[in-house]
Amino acid sequence: MIYDYIKYLFKAKDEHSLHSPFLFECYTKILKDKNQYSAYNSIEKLRQELLINNNEIEISDFGAGSKLNITNKRLIKDIARNSLKKPKFAQLFYRIIKHYQYKNIIDLGTSFGLTTAYLAKSSIENKVFSFEGCSTTADIAKANFENLAIKNIDVIVGNIDETLPQKLDELDMIDFVFFDANHRFEPTIRYFELCLSKINENSCFIFDDIYWSEEMKRAWQYIKNHQSVVISIDLFWIGIVFFRKKQPKQNFVLKF
Repeated sequence: MIYDYIKYLFKAKDEHSLHSPFLFECYTKILKDKNQYSAYNSIEKLRQELLINNNEIEISDFGAGSKLNITNKRLIKDIARNSLKKPKFAQLFYRIIKHYQYKNIIDLGTSFGLTTAYLAKSSIENKVFSFEGCSTTADIAKANFENLAIKNIDVIVGNIDETLPQKLDELDMIDFVFFDANHRFEPTIRYFELCLSKINENSCFIFDDIYWSEEMKRAWQYIKNHQSVVISIDLFWIGIVFFRKKQPKQNFVLKF
C-alpha cells in the first residue's frame, strides 16, 4: 500500500490540469472547499465521545473483516479509531450531496453512523437508506441518529446480499451510493452492478479503500473501466465515479 501511495503522489494533479468545466467546478468548489459548515460540529463532537468509549461489544462481520482484529469482541473506541471514515472524507461526501442536491442516497455499511449522519445532514429533503450487517452496531448508530436529531435515515439491518436487492426493487432511482460494506472483489462488483440499474445522468458512486487490498485494487480497475462509468476520480483513499454521458470518458488522479 505504501508503494501505491507513492505512485499516487507522483501522479496526482490539481485544478490546473483540468480542462473539463464539470471537473474544474467539482474540484475547486467541492473538493477544495475548506468551509467548516455548522452541520459538522455535532457529528465531530459525537466522534470524540466514541473515541473514548471503553464499552466492549460483539459484532457480526459479513465483509472482508478488519486487518487489525481477530476477534468479534471489540471496544467501541477501537472501532471508532480504526473503522470510521476520517472527517475530511465524510465532509467531502456532505459537500458533494449538498452541491448536486442529491435526494435518494444509499450507504452500504452504517457502522456507528457518523458518515451516514453527514450524508443525511446535507439536506433534510433527502432520504438515506443505510445498510448494516451487524445489529449491535446498527443499534448504536440508531441511538446516535436520535441524539443528532436526524430523521431522514432508514437503517436496514441484515445481510446486504439479501437486503440491497430487496430495497432497490422498491426504488425508482438513486442519486448517490457510498460503497463501504464488503472489501472484496466479487461483492463490491455485484453491489456496483446492482446499483447501476437505478442510476440517472447525474448519479455519483463513491468506493472506499480502493487500494486496501489486491482485490479492491482489481475492483477499482474494473469499475473505472466499466462502460457505464464516464468520469472516475482517484483520491487514493476513495474512488469517485460519475455517469455523465455527454462527456468523454476520462480517468483522473487528483490531490486531496
